[in-house]
Amino acid sequence: MVAITKEMSITEVVSKYPQTVPVFMEHGMGCLGCAAARFENIEQGARAHGIDVDRLIADLNKVVNKGTGE
Repeated sequence: MVAITKEMSITEVVSKYPQTVPVFMEHGMGCLGCAAARFENIEQGARAHGIDVDRLIADLNKVVNKGTGE
């Protein structure tokens, strides 16, 4: 089972798991290629955009673990 955490960088997650891009977009984080995404972790980016971090993390993990039986 893959576990994405709020401490992971946005670009790390998007690079490893491209299927997460729509999830970030749906939550209002459309600037995945911006300079801040390179050094901000998911929690920092989500808070900057007023996004519920826990819900975002849950949705990201749902997508990356889809079909793995987890």
